[in-house]
This record gives sequence, structure tokens and C-alpha cells, in this order.
Amino acid sequence: MSTSGSIVVAYSADRYGAAALEHAAGLARKDGARLVVVNATLGSSLVDARFAHDADIAALRDRLASDGVDVVVRHDVVTDVADAVIAAADEERAGLIVVGIRHRTPVGKLLLGSVAQRIILEAHCPVLAVKPAG
Repeated sequence: MSTSGSIVVAYSADRYGAAALEHAAGLARKDGARLVVVNATLGSSLVDARFAHDADIAALRDRLASDGVDVVVRHDVVTDVADAVIAAADEERAGLIVVGIRHRTPVGKLLLGSVAQRIILEAHCPVLAVKPAG
């Protein structure tokens, strides 16, 4: 898959975010694209396991840069995570957004909104949904 412009990845500090990051970084390396990593959490969340620690973000940035990836990380507290990812893609004129997806039960789909689903439906550029191996 070839992209134009930047690649935005919705990164979470779990195996779904790691799968999305790995795939997006590979595409960015292959295409020479800028990689914009968005790791965001809601301002009302006291503890969000998917929001990476500052040290982990610094290590992620250093690892990607040492692999030759032009990387920018947005590590923010926001009012809406999906909106933050879409806004980053719009600002960067991204050619692609990469999101990690997880299986949700029918009840989970009904009761809880999905950040990945909203990004897929509302983004202004193509969105690639990836799952962890296994």
C-alpha cells in the first residue's frame, strides 16, 4: 500500500496499538512518509492504561527515529480521542490513518462507542484497520 503525505497512527499502549504502530512504521519507512503517532486520553479519565507513560513515549520516539522514520508524537489529554486522531490527520494532510482494532461483542457495540469505528467512518482519508497477530 503506497501513501501520499503523512501517515497517522492511533496509538494505544496495548497490543492493538502496538500492531497499528508496527504496521504504520513499516509503511512510513517503505514510502519515506512522515509518521504522526497520536496517543491521547480523555481529560476526565483518571487512569487510562492505553495512555502511554512519558518515558515510554520517549523510547518509542527514539526507536522510530533510529530506524530512520521521520516521526512526530502527539501525546495529549483531549476531550475526544477519535476527534484528536482525525484532526491530526487533517492538519498533516495525511494520506492514511492506521488504527488497531479489537473484537467487540454485539452488546459492547451497542453500549460503548468505538474510537476505531468513529475514525473509520469520519476520517477524510483512507483508514487501515489492523489486528495483532494471533
